[in-house]
Amino acid sequence: MTQDKPKIFFHLHLVSDATGETLNAIAKAACAQFDMVEPVEHIYALVRSRKQIDRVMNEIETAPGVVLYTMMNDELRERLEERARDLQMPCIPVLDPVLSALRNYLGTELSHKPGGQHSLDADYFARIEALRYTMAHDDGQGAAELNDADAILVGVSRTSKTPTCIYLANRGIKAANIPIVPNCPLPAELEEVERPLIVGLTLSPDRLIQIRRQRLLSLKQDDETDYVNLEKIREETLQAKKLFARYGWPVIDVTRRSIEETAAAILNLYSRQSVD
Repeated sequence: MTQDKPKIFFHLHLVSDATGETLNAIAKAACAQFDMVEPVEHIYALVRSRKQIDRVMNEIETAPGVVLYTMMNDELRERLEERARDLQMPCIPVLDPVLSALRNYLGTELSHKPGGQHSLDADYFARIEALRYTMAHDDGQGAAELNDADAILVGVSRTSKTPTCIYLANRGIKAANIPIVPNCPLPAELEEVERPLIVGLTLSPDRLIQIRRQRLLSLKQDDETDYVNLEKIREETLQAKKLFARYGWPVIDVTRRSIEETAAAILNLYSRQSVD
């Protein structure tokens, strides 16, 4: 019998002059490509002085590994890289290839502003407004204001409508969601909207019953109901597909998709609709 390979652990130091969110997302995406590898993350955010850099490097020295960083200040970058070289550690400026390509293409210099992507600009306030709208229009709430949405997600229970809407809101998209409940009509306002993109979400019955059973288990509720009856679920998902086809709504099967992948597909649809 083949034994499972043990996981490989390594120290991953994330150094940023801002919140570190961008760096953390890049690190997770990169590490996900390596099987049986588990990073031990050390996060250093808002590093903006020589004293802070020195303190960070002293901590890194006690746990050698890989250093990833996003920093705009040239002096601090050089100090970080020099110390990393002395310690013979990889030190990678993860945004440099992108910034270099943009600089060459645009023919303009960098602003060197730390955390520039988090400035309180119009996009920031648009995301806040989108999140406010999304939370107020979750699970069929606020149907009278559906036409104010950018996107409306429709699907049976447990097709990841709410988390997908929240992800979209963080991208500045005002997203509402409407549940399809057996023997309950959809809000009349849904048929009257003109502006929003409406997307149907579907899931395979086998996967849906697993998710629903887990949900009931977490709530310590009886699982002997139509909610987790396979035949009922098959009929439920079939009726949902017929509904989507009747209105000509685009459909996304989320069975093998992550929230991020579903949201990306919706953003593509939204972009195409905006162009049209």
